[in-house]
Amino acid sequence: MRDSAAQGVGSPCCPAFSQGAVVSGGPEPGEKSLVYQETPELLQGVKPVPGSVEAEIPNGPAPGGPPEVRLSLRRWAVVLLFSCYSLCNAFQWIQYGSINNIFVHFYGVSTFAIDWLSMCYMLTYIPLLFPVAWLLDKRGLRLIALAGSAFNCLGAWVKLGSMKPHLFPVTVLGQVICSVAQVFILGMPSRIASVWFGSHEVSTACSIAVFGNQLGIAVGFVLPPVLVPNLEDTEQLAYHISIMFFITAAVATVLFILVIIVFREKPPFPPSRAQALIQLKPPEEYSYVQSILRLLRNTNFVLLIVAYGLNTGCFYALSTLLNRMVIQHYPGEEVNAGRIGLTIVVSGMAGALLSGIWLDKTKTYKKTTLVVYIMSLGGLVAYTFTLSLGHLWVVFVTAGVLGFFMTGYLPLGFEFAAELTYPESEGTSSGLLNVSAQVFGIIFTIAQGKIIDRFGTQAGNLFLCSFLLLGTFITGKPAPPEIPHLTVTRGTGHVE
Repeated sequence: MRDSAAQGVGSPCCPAFSQGAVVSGGPEPGEKSLVYQETPELLQGVKPVPGSVEAEIPNGPAPGGPPEVRLSLRRWAVVLLFSCYSLCNAFQWIQYGSINNIFVHFYGVSTFAIDWLSMCYMLTYIPLLFPVAWLLDKRGLRLIALAGSAFNCLGAWVKLGSMKPHLFPVTVLGQVICSVAQVFILGMPSRIASVWFGSHEVSTACSIAVFGNQLGIAVGFVLPPVLVPNLEDTEQLAYHISIMFFITAAVATVLFILVIIVFREKPPFPPSRAQALIQLKPPEEYSYVQSILRLLRNTNFVLLIVAYGLNTGCFYALSTLLNRMVIQHYPGEEVNAGRIGLTIVVSGMAGALLSGIWLDKTKTYKKTTLVVYIMSLGGLVAYTFTLSLGHLWVVFVTAGVLGFFMTGYLPLGFEFAAELTYPESEGTSSGLLNVSAQVFGIIFTIAQGKIIDRFGTQAGNLFLCSFLLLGTFITGKPAPPEIPHLTVTRGTGHVE
């Protein structure tokens, strides 16, 4: 379901909401508490295919012929291919941080300089979000997919030119190019789910799209320590690092070619009645600036922006500094540090998939988000106080619990945002969430790194716990009573 704060302004994509909808207010966003009666204008011209999922919706379409509503088999190839090149890009984000101490030795730079190879992903995203989101709205999915996979491929090849200790600026350049690719990737999951998938599977599809990014982080934790052992000889180190960079570049190239061949702008038929309505609306009537202003006037969405940024910023900081924290308590355990990161992300992928399935069945976005946020806080507290006990297996367990909820929250936030802001562009709402995450990620990474250096890992993790506690209060905050809410189904284009 897509919730939006109705303030007397008709949607630019679906004007029937201001012209023919009868709505009664409800207490909370994300709950089935509103009554709505569809008008013929809302469904005009949308024709479900007999026997399809959309044809089972009780309110039948008004006469008017095409477009038909039909699911395309290509949708699975599109979402899986997106997940793969998102995986490759996420791998390149964390491949330095997971063996931070080795790259410090090889390039002869500070740990803070290597941390910036991860933080540049966050920094680049902030100024480039709005231009890329505008391109996504104006030029569509295919151009953004081509640009993202192309930059990812180019950055991977540039890194191959940094195989000497004095060539650190070259590896920085390659990483910055990859960080530009990330801007073309992070806002895509919700849009791909909406454009290609039916109303009964949008949350699951969004989870699969986010899945690839999380799997890339997992591989980025576990593979670099295996491919690049901690050696004193810089020539041997250069050889092992070059193997890792070459494998990455080869995979990125294959994925770029597949995107050219496989990726399409949209399916031949809209997969849901909501998409059919959007396609019937003339694109020139859509105002990107007005869409952003409407989003920033949506109080519930602004609260979600802050809460999402706090949670995801904590995850970014933990991921970037994980190697440093584990090595501080367990010297020489680079491989196990990577495995702990793998545990965090893989358990989070399970959490993301289960949350997507749960949302498709229940549509209880606010309640689910609050529960996951509380459990993320509990997981971080447990991880904080077990990291220094001297038992790695305990750290694996608490890291897994932390990852299940904290990483599982990521697609949940995307879907809740799309619900709160429908029918605004998912690319814009996702982009604003990601900007918040990048800003908090930079702040938390720098601050926690300084705290760890001066006071130790426990103080650094408690610093993050305090902000997760704040995010929990924000997530549980009741919706402002003065703002009426629409509970809107993204897939079907009607209010329940």
